[in-house]
Amino acid sequence: MSGTLYLCATPIGNLGDITLRVLETLKSVGLILAEDTRVTRKLLNHYEIQTPLRSFHAHNEKQREAEVLERLQNGEDLALVSDAGLPLISDPGAGLVRVVQDAGLQVTCLPGASAPPMALVLSGMAPIPYCFVGFLPRQQKARQTLLKNYQNRAETLVFFESPHRLVNTLEDIYTQLGDREATVCRELTKFYEDARRGTFPALAE
Repeated sequence: MSGTLYLCATPIGNLGDITLRVLETLKSVGLILAEDTRVTRKLLNHYEIQTPLRSFHAHNEKQREAEVLERLQNGEDLALVSDAGLPLISDPGAGLVRVVQDAGLQVTCLPGASAPPMALVLSGMAPIPYCFVGFLPRQQKARQTLLKNYQNRAETLVFFESPHRLVNTLEDIYTQLGDREATVCRELTKFYEDARRGTFPALAE
């Protein structure tokens, strides 16, 4: 009997935000594929989980596919985790899921913490409909070009952005999308969690 690939949600900040089912699975699988083994090791140490870790990121995803398929075909269960939240959401793994499914093997997802829906419900803005865009390009020209595609979209748009690029991104969104209401969420689930709603110019300031 073949094994199962478990896509496991991990905390986005507070280590208490992990489900019992994920903890049980991380203890029982033969191997955990982790975006950054150092980050995942802290989580495993906190819960005294001794399961072996193997790195799985954008630069070695294709190289890991054959090993994953072989282990699953031999009946071993595996878990895939990202540094925070649900795997595949702005993180590697989509290609692996397709390869495993195409091979006729079992994939299942264990839900849990995820930053986009949490930010959405904290925003005070309409949660439905919404569009999750993810990270915008780092280069301003590419960022502005992508944003133009959303000029006529009426739903709530959800973006990821790093703190040091936030002001420039807010200014670019304002330039491309116009005067809309917006919310900036940071440090979700952590001590300094914050959600600030206002206009783009006010938030940038």
